[in-house]
Amino acid sequence: MHNSISEILKEKTLKPTRRSLPCLAQSQTHPLNLNHFLSVPLSPDEPKPEATRLTQSISTSSEKDKDHYVEESESRTYKGQYGARSSGLLFRDGKKRIDYILVYKKSSPLVEKRCTFEKNLRAEGMMLEKEPSLTNNDIMFVKIHAPWDTLCKYAEQMNIRMPFRFHLRCRQLKSWLPKNPMKLDKEALPELEDTDCYTAPFCRARMHHFTINNRQTFFSNSTRSRIVHHVLQRTKYEDSKSKMGINRLLGNSTYEAAFPPHEGGYKSRHPIKTHGAENHRHLLYERWARWGIWYKYQPLDLIRRYFGEKIGLYFAWLGWYTGMLIPAALVGLFVFLYGLFTMDSSQVSKEICEANTTIMCPMCEESCSPWTLSDSCVYAKVTHLFDNGGTVFFAIFMAIWATVFLEFWKRRRAELTYDWDLIDWEEEEDELRPQFEAKYSRVERVNPVSGRPEPFQPLTDKLSRLMVSVSGIFFMISLVLTAVFAVVVFRLIAMEKFASFHWEFVKKNWQFATSGTGVCINFVIIMSLNVVYEKVAYLLTNLEHPRTESEWENSFALKMFLFQFVNLNSSTFYIAFFLGRFAGRPGNYNKLFKRWRLEECHPSGCLIDLCLQMGVIMFFKQIWNNFMELGYPLLQNWWSRRKMKKGGGGGQNAENTAELPQWDKDWNLQPMNPHGLVDEYLEMVLQFGFTTIFVAAFPLAPLLALLNNIIEIRLDAYKFVTQWRRPMPARATDIGIWHGILEGIGVLAVITNAFVIAITSDYIPRFVYAFKYGPCVDKGYLHEKCLRGYMNSSLSVFDMGEPNGSLTQTRYCRYRDYRASPWSQAPYDFTLQFWHVLAARLAFIIVFEHLVYGIKSFIAYLIPDMPKGLCERMRREKYLMQELMYESELNHLQKERRKNGKRYHHEWP
Repeated sequence: MHNSISEILKEKTLKPTRRSLPCLAQSQTHPLNLNHFLSVPLSPDEPKPEATRLTQSISTSSEKDKDHYVEESESRTYKGQYGARSSGLLFRDGKKRIDYILVYKKSSPLVEKRCTFEKNLRAEGMMLEKEPSLTNNDIMFVKIHAPWDTLCKYAEQMNIRMPFRFHLRCRQLKSWLPKNPMKLDKEALPELEDTDCYTAPFCRARMHHFTINNRQTFFSNSTRSRIVHHVLQRTKYEDSKSKMGINRLLGNSTYEAAFPPHEGGYKSRHPIKTHGAENHRHLLYERWARWGIWYKYQPLDLIRRYFGEKIGLYFAWLGWYTGMLIPAALVGLFVFLYGLFTMDSSQVSKEICEANTTIMCPMCEESCSPWTLSDSCVYAKVTHLFDNGGTVFFAIFMAIWATVFLEFWKRRRAELTYDWDLIDWEEEEDELRPQFEAKYSRVERVNPVSGRPEPFQPLTDKLSRLMVSVSGIFFMISLVLTAVFAVVVFRLIAMEKFASFHWEFVKKNWQFATSGTGVCINFVIIMSLNVVYEKVAYLLTNLEHPRTESEWENSFALKMFLFQFVNLNSSTFYIAFFLGRFAGRPGNYNKLFKRWRLEECHPSGCLIDLCLQMGVIMFFKQIWNNFMELGYPLLQNWWSRRKMKKGGGGGQNAENTAELPQWDKDWNLQPMNPHGLVDEYLEMVLQFGFTTIFVAAFPLAPLLALLNNIIEIRLDAYKFVTQWRRPMPARATDIGIWHGILEGIGVLAVITNAFVIAITSDYIPRFVYAFKYGPCVDKGYLHEKCLRGYMNSSLSVFDMGEPNGSLTQTRYCRYRDYRASPWSQAPYDFTLQFWHVLAARLAFIIVFEHLVYGIKSFIAYLIPDMPKGLCERMRREKYLMQELMYESELNHLQKERRKNGKRYHHEWP
């Protein structure tokens, strides 16, 4: 039985972790250059200075006078004072920190609601101060500061974990491994050094247990902003119980914007190595958002501290996904190089290139003539790059890779939630959406969790709205399929036009021209429909009237994924599984509307068309997304700065934007996407689908995804740090609905790759020929020589009638199929080889799916969701926390007794 916590710690030390990050928030949250603004140390037992009391009394007394709205009294202009004081980070007194900014227009008629809301904010303990904009005379800023008592009150209500007074120091083990160039130096992030301590839910009654060296920095900036946002969401602007929350005031234009301010500029005149970082924003820019450090790991702890856990988890997931793409990209590159090095030695390519006497049937009705098989020599060699022996291996590898990626992400997420103090955090009951409250305010039901009455949506109304929404989804999907059908018709028309083109180069390569133009037009349709889908998904989601913001976000994300996934992949599915399957045969071709002959595959197969489709869409879509993510905000911000310099808002002509206060600078930045991180996740999830679903046809997809993601991380970082207003630091423990979508894509990828290998590629026909009909029937497949005669075996004969043209004097031509010859007893019927190939294809699909699913399930079973060492640390920490609380309380009571002169004992008093 241990008598003290020190004996427990001597017996066994814990492995160093990053649980100390909240401890550093109160001592080193701000870089040294900002300490002169925040150097007001107050111990928890120290009485408040008279100045503080006087300030609070003045603010309290002034609240009574501010109940009546007097706009002119709060519109004083302070010219040239911001750069000298705090660049807009503090109140006018130079002491109170700005935790949140509200923006409204003076011309807005909703004055009464705004006054009531601000009056109630003061009643909640917030301090408000108003400033006019220097760039627009119609804009007014409301600066909000949360005093110490208010922060403590709501930190206890929100169950925020803060550092406990006891620190656990462990020996840091020096690694003998060489320095990893991808890691950030500790000199680059001096305030993120590992120090171990424990955290506990904040409690005012036990405030003496927490490490409070400085009240000004005990709560980090993101924590302060989150507390203020919590108050803003629950403050009324009318007497009605449903009339509350900043979201509703933003929706009815009472306020134009609400955001926490950035911690200053992201650039400095002095080098960061010699003078240090100006603020966390500057540090994030130098160590995360610059292109020069594209190969470095992300400072996730600093990202989390500045932007919150929700955004931190997004970048952690994106970094993990990018890192996991490295082995997939290498294997895909090796498969591609294998096809490149074996291209000239491929027996099938050799036979095609040497088939100078093999006459092929025309591939279109009017303008095409018979042609020799050797004309498609280049086409056959390019096809071999993607359709070779490594295709099956790579498809199995990618299916297993997807499972390993998701399973190890679960472990990584568990470690992050532990390091970020999210293990015991349960998401609060989400606030009801204002639209939901307004629609169903007449019907109420007691919430079983909170015990309070709240608006209730009847089941019949919910089902009817859901049915309308589902009908809208199916209508939009049918619109996508209609667009794909239109592209198919275009390809049929273009096929005839390109075959009769006057330019000999186009006429000779009419198939490639048809596929290329079809892909480009399909890409334009995809990007055009994306704008429509976003608006339709928004309308359908609002039609459902989701109860909370999280339900709205999940519903909107699911609709956007369904729309864009079908839009992006429908044409790819057509090329992979339908192109050339129903074209018919010479003499009996199937025609669309009895006019246009259906397009058929090249004798080398349809895989090259699928590769072209995927390559073009993936490449151009990534370029377009990167432009819209960075180029569009840059243009918008440039235009805003141009208007400011010209005084377009009616304000002062601010030639030097550096002299503007921080709130004016932030107001002229772009707000974060109204859909939150939905667009960011959607882009990456769709890319994940492209990387896994048809990877058997395009092994370079992981490499393209890797290169794009390396750029994407820095683009997103630059956008968050420099181009967007600072978002509200939200908390989250996982990536939400996107994890389930990723698992669904992983399941679909196994099925599609099985069908691509079995149906689209020539792997199965070559396999059947080598083991059943080739020269190595009794020996098995040994080498490429076992495929000798494969092309002649896969081509059937058609009788064209009388010979015509100068190309050949024979009346027979060849076409790709397994049919009997015209002189047989059953001409043009399927041969036995056709049924053997069909049976092999079906057998391969079944075996491949069951084998891969079995491997995936076994790997998922072997990999636990949480590391064993982490589970042990969590249990031990819980035990030690109880001991620490007991011993700290005992020491505190003993000190109190000594102060009061009472007798004190070693045992519990």
